[in-house]
Amino acid sequence: MPYNTGRIAHDADAHIMETPTWLGDHADPGIRRRIAPLRYPGGNELRQTGDPAEQSRDLTASFDRLRAVHASDEYRSLEAQEIMARKNFAATGSFIAEDRPRALDLLGFSSQLVFNTFHNGRLRNWEHSGDLDLAYGTARAHNRAMVEFCSIDARLLPTCYVPLVDFDRAAAMADEAIAMGAAALLVASGCPPTHSPSHIGLDPVWARAQEAGIPIVFHVGGTGELIDPHYFDNGLPVPPDFHGGEENFRSVDYMGIPGPPAQTLATMIFDGVFERFPRLRLGVIEQGAIWVPSWLRQMEAAFEAFVRHEERLRALSLRPTEYVRRQMRFTPYPTEDVGWIIEQSAPELCMFSSDYPHVEGGRRPLERFEATLAQANDEVKQRFYCDNFLDLMGTAAALVS
Repeated sequence: MPYNTGRIAHDADAHIMETPTWLGDHADPGIRRRIAPLRYPGGNELRQTGDPAEQSRDLTASFDRLRAVHASDEYRSLEAQEIMARKNFAATGSFIAEDRPRALDLLGFSSQLVFNTFHNGRLRNWEHSGDLDLAYGTARAHNRAMVEFCSIDARLLPTCYVPLVDFDRAAAMADEAIAMGAAALLVASGCPPTHSPSHIGLDPVWARAQEAGIPIVFHVGGTGELIDPHYFDNGLPVPPDFHGGEENFRSVDYMGIPGPPAQTLATMIFDGVFERFPRLRLGVIEQGAIWVPSWLRQMEAAFEAFVRHEERLRALSLRPTEYVRRQMRFTPYPTEDVGWIIEQSAPELCMFSSDYPHVEGGRRPLERFEATLAQANDEVKQRFYCDNFLDLMGTAAALVS
């Protein structure tokens, strides 16, 4: 029996687990030689050594062994009962594309919006490097790899990265990504290196997404350091990471997650992006939603305080909250009280997500969300598990609904 039964559920946040040369394997030759293989954080994903040559041999052997494990009768005989227990590279379809349809069947999700795992930070850093060829060349490689992986099943909806650092190249990259089959255009939720995300020079990107009927999406991990690293210089022992290892995501980092999307979205609203593109949809993925009710009230307060003095605010035909309800969707974490979020904001805003196959999504996301939706009516639940996702995805939703 699938993990999800008795409801239609679309998963607004799922991932692939990239192998060491995943990006370079899909890059043009001139870019490929500039992309170092992945080094997995903390060594928790796969054992690594300090020597690059030995590391390469070790990782190749590790993935060969992993593929053999995934193909074994023993592994597959337990798939159904362990579909939510196996995480990261141990999970079905995490890095072997041919296995992902089987994972979807066992999960019982009608579709998954699919993101990378390890490359958001790399793509963001290349975008901020000043090297436009590298920034757009690596984005192109990422997009090819995402589309290729997801082509195995129409229920897999690929996200393709568009660096916003250069106006002309951003528009061209949006065209290219849409042409190759992007279901959503992924952009960093922080500020581009040389201009505002609301700059009119980026209007062609939003126009292309609106015309194609696909959303713009943000995702955690692509904004550089969430907080000043000196917050960790406290003279105390370093606590374990969420995964139990020595990576770089802990409770104090978590508190910084809402900052970039909240600032970026407010700026785009106040500067009229959603006024100019009323059919554009934007998804805020794996950045939580517990902050959304207070953020809405803060924007309303800012609007009231400054509307008499700012022509850009007087030019808006809607209030800030109305743009959000019309055009934006968010994925709460399973540790957040989604029932309260909806009560304090609006039923249109929240979407279900599993974070499959990541550890952070937990083994029982449906049960945890259901516990906080106990008092919600059927319409609210239908929106959360299905309708809000279909509204966000637009044209792509027609392929899976």
